[in-house]
Amino acid sequence: MSDTPYRPPALSTYAARHVVLKVEAGLAEITLNRPERKNPLTFESYAELLWIFQTARGDKDVKIFVVSGSGGNFSSGGDVHEIIAPLLKLNTARLLDFTRMTGDLVKAMRACPQPIIAAIDGVCAGAGAIIAMASDLRIGTPATRIAFLFNRVGLAGCDMGACAMLPRIIGHGRASELLFTGRMLPGDEAERWGFLNRLVMSEELAGEARKWAQGLAEGPHFAQAMTKRMLHMEWAMGLDDAIEAEAVAQALCMTTEDFNRAYQAFAEKRKPVFKGD
Repeated sequence: MSDTPYRPPALSTYAARHVVLKVEAGLAEITLNRPERKNPLTFESYAELLWIFQTARGDKDVKIFVVSGSGGNFSSGGDVHEIIAPLLKLNTARLLDFTRMTGDLVKAMRACPQPIIAAIDGVCAGAGAIIAMASDLRIGTPATRIAFLFNRVGLAGCDMGACAMLPRIIGHGRASELLFTGRMLPGDEAERWGFLNRLVMSEELAGEARKWAQGLAEGPHFAQAMTKRMLHMEWAMGLDDAIEAEAVAQALCMTTEDFNRAYQAFAEKRKPVFKGD
């Protein structure tokens, strides 16, 4: 048996078929690319996104993700003809397979160590809104329109973790309003509510998202992954447990070379160059 540990294939070598994936200088850009239909998701694109984020857990070359849509929209959600219509023909067991698979995408996004930035222009609805919600950071435009549309098609708002995550982002009352009504949340209101971290003009969106990502990619990758992990884990912790978990996490970060590099750079009055070890 080989002593070499298994490493999954690098995302930089993967030829995506159902989304556009570009990996360069530590930045992985995912583009939902069916602009003629406002970038709806299909069974195949769900599965490919799930694979990408699962693979990212072992890809040390990818430091950060930016997810966006083409043609002036983020995503209109699940494709009405390619997903919704086929679901009507499935029995309960197979429907549960589907809903668990879509939930697995959110789990994979939260479990991958890299921060994920959603760059949101135009329509961001249904499962598209969930992908934006499951990202770590969100940047939008005045043209952004966010909607959790599930109740408008006769479904509950509790889809893919929405009832757990959305209240933590914007508060229980505001999340309840969006999930009960399915109304569109415009970009300026989404920023005021805290769903969007930043608001820029549509023509600036790609550049600003990439600039933000590149800045984060230069940060201490191990420590950033720890921050993401603790933000996720501490949802289910009391304060005492959270403080203890953070003590352990921070002690681990203090053993890294990046921590030493930061000190040396401070002492020498220069900017540190982090390497993620």
